[in-house]
Formats: sequence, structure tokens, C-alpha cells
Amino acid sequence: MTNFNSVDAILDFAIKNEQEAQKFYAEIAENTTRSGSKALFESFVAEEKRHEEKLRAVKEGQAMAPAAGNVTDLKIADYVVDAPVEPNMDFQKALILAMKKEKAAFMLYTHLANRVEGDLKEIFLSLAQEEAKHKLYFETEYDDHVLTDN
Repeated sequence: MTNFNSVDAILDFAIKNEQEAQKFYAEIAENTTRSGSKALFESFVAEEKRHEEKLRAVKEGQAMAPAAGNVTDLKIADYVVDAPVEPNMDFQKALILAMKKEKAAFMLYTHLANRVEGDLKEIFLSLAQEEAKHKLYFETEYDDHVLTDN
């Protein structure tokens, strides 16, 4: 993990992470073949953009609402194999990538929360829970559309 010398450095790191997530979901949207998947992954581009905007607002001194509570973890992402983003990617591979990405984002925000105090800690815990919700969404999609089809 990067060593940070200021709160702004931590927030800049988190903002950059959200920008990378936007690119990631845009790339999946561009490469998935399942009907409706493009719109699904584009909606997650917008979600990650909202996270970026929240972090920018915090950096400018605005407060953010605390986390609503813990999100259920189906742990499907713990048992699926990583897959690279590729042209004409099937829905299963896209969901695996998304689950893994959201798990990593959850772990990042949890780790950042453990490195700070006060309001910033609550902000990172809140973002961790949002990423956990995203992961749960993708795990549920996987359970509903992949595991039931096999």
C-alpha cells in the first residue's frame, strides 16, 4: 500500500481508483456480448463516477452520510477464477471481473478506513459498504444467471 503524507493524498488516491473503475466498467460494457449487459455495466460507470464526486466533495470540505450498515457477502467472488477483459466477452466472465473488482475496492476502502480517524474513517467505511453492495449485486446476477444455467 502506498504511504500517504496527507489526507489530500489519500483522497487523491481514492479518486484515482474511482476513475480507474469507471474505465474498467466502460471497457467491459464495450466488450460484453449479452443483450442488456452494455447498459448494466454503463450504469456502474455512473455509480463509480458518483463515488468520485463524493470524494471530490469531501476533499472540498463537504460531509458525507455514514454507512447504512453491513452488506451481505455471498462470497461467490472468493471461488471464481479471474478472467481478463477481452473482445466479445461472455456475461459470466464479465460478472467474474466485476465481482473481483468490487471485492478489491471494498478491501481498499476498508484498509484506508483503518489508516485514518474521525470523519474520513466514516467516509471510507461508507464507500466500502457501497462497493460491497455492488459486489453483492454482481454475485446475485452470477447466482441467478450463471449458476442456475449450469
